[in-house]
Amino acid sequence: MKLFISRPMPAPVLTAAETAFDVTCRDSNAPLSHDEMVAALSDYDVVLPTLGDLFKAPVFEAVPQPRAKLLANFGVGYNHIDVAAARAAGVEVTNTPGAVTDATADIALTLMLMSARRAAEGERLVRSGQWQGWHPTQMLGLHLSGKTLGVVGMGRIGQAIAKRAMHGFGMKIAYFTRSPKDLPDLPGAQPVTDLHALMGLSDVVVIAVPASPQTHHLIDAAALAAMQPHAHLINIARGDIVEEAALIAALQAGKIGGAGLDVYEFEPKVPEALRKLDNVTLLPHLGTAALEVRTEMGLMAVANAVAFKDGEALPNVV
Repeated sequence: MKLFISRPMPAPVLTAAETAFDVTCRDSNAPLSHDEMVAALSDYDVVLPTLGDLFKAPVFEAVPQPRAKLLANFGVGYNHIDVAAARAAGVEVTNTPGAVTDATADIALTLMLMSARRAAEGERLVRSGQWQGWHPTQMLGLHLSGKTLGVVGMGRIGQAIAKRAMHGFGMKIAYFTRSPKDLPDLPGAQPVTDLHALMGLSDVVVIAVPASPQTHHLIDAAALAAMQPHAHLINIARGDIVEEAALIAALQAGKIGGAGLDVYEFEPKVPEALRKLDNVTLLPHLGTAALEVRTEMGLMAVANAVAFKDGEALPNVV
């Protein structure tokens, strides 16, 4: 069987793929174009795409009878794939859950600390050569220990973030989720059924829900207005869950304390207005950017492809 991989991968991933498939690995890190996606569906048995490869309805309409029968997505998020359109064309979709949990939770804590303690702003000050030395009221930020963390979405990643915050910083945990959770590792975690109530009681809000039509702009101007003036918003999920224009307005007006972002609504485009603000920390989608994590993700995607090739049940159907 022929396997098409849309981006360069760690060497162990390619080795694993090449033991089972006739592999073509594209050498560009740019997202696939429409024509490239059409060719991939037409010429290969399995396609291994990733974030930015927009396998939406028009692509499947252009290939009504695709040779490819599986999109083995590299990544847990799959909002770049129209799953319904894929399945209507006879193409199954898998992803790589689990592999990304701890690394993404670590980035959430990184952003929480950087935003609350103004780390990016401080680093810029030192690099500018304008720092004039320590003084008692220099760059005062928010002390995280003992504060309340509001988690929007209490799946694997949300729970991993909450555990780090509770057991590492003694933070109180409140959370908003679609379904009740049994959380024995998070004693005292408080479920909150109203999103705006959660936003209002939290010192830090972290977004950890999947991207879907239901969560598009879940964090809008009204949700941001419910936050306390000193509170920080952290997004490590998907960019379009937050209404970016509303966030920029809130930050510009000082209505919230700050924000830490690893994802953006129109990624990789980041508005100049956002880049100009000192009260926001901006990372280039580093959530899973560790060699061992990206390798594990790739091996999981290949394992999904191998299961398809061998006629076995797909381990991670979305």
